[in-house]
Amino acid sequence: MGITRYHITFLIVIILNHAAYADSNNVSAFGSRLVNEFPATFLSDANATFTNSNNIVALLLTGGASIAMHNTDADKNLNENFRRHRAFDNTTSDFFDIAGNPFTHLGATGLWYLLSDDNRTGQERAWTMLSALAITDSAAFGLKLAVNDKRPNGDNFSFPSAHTASSFCVASVLDEYYGPEVGLPAYVGAALVSWRMMDAHDHWASDILFGGTLGYIVGHTVAGKHKQLELAGFQIEPMVSLDTHPATGLCLVKRF
Repeated sequence: MGITRYHITFLIVIILNHAAYADSNNVSAFGSRLVNEFPATFLSDANATFTNSNNIVALLLTGGASIAMHNTDADKNLNENFRRHRAFDNTTSDFFDIAGNPFTHLGATGLWYLLSDDNRTGQERAWTMLSALAITDSAAFGLKLAVNDKRPNGDNFSFPSAHTASSFCVASVLDEYYGPEVGLPAYVGAALVSWRMMDAHDHWASDILFGGTLGYIVGHTVAGKHKQLELAGFQIEPMVSLDTHPATGLCLVKRF
């Protein structure tokens, strides 16, 4: 990623968040919640993700497959094929580079939260997305520092692809909350970001494989943990009445 694209990405994040500053009270409340609640949310969601035996098995199997690909000719052969058959021109490549950037996703999620100040459901879904992205990015960048593998273009910190992990995390959270109508296009977008990372020789195929699996697992686990039970678009919530005739039960709630 060149310095110009870093500047563009940073500018997009600043613009997205600056647009929400019109309501200073909402921004202040968001900041306060980040300080007071986000660490606990992050740790709880990370624990739920990485203590799930199915998740661990999937990550270990994918990690093993990635190592096998990288230690054989698979990665090199695929990279050479991408080198001979470029799919994206420079403008398209830059677009998907910025669209798949983890910091673009974090900035857009912050904007989503701030613009949902009168929509509690929207805020909570943005909060879940923020947690899932933070866990995904922390895991991806932590692995980059630990492995410090060379990229096809010669740069450092190849494994895994943070662009791919973040993009699939976004798609997975959207799929959990909004179903295939939103999830499927989001997965297509994540796949295009992944293709671009190999097409531009920023990543090996093994980086993409593990990054996509990481983002998919974290996104679905975190969103599934936070997703409220719904029936025909109504949230199902417990009801307790302490009037003359005490009673407990369930109620259907829809917020507008």
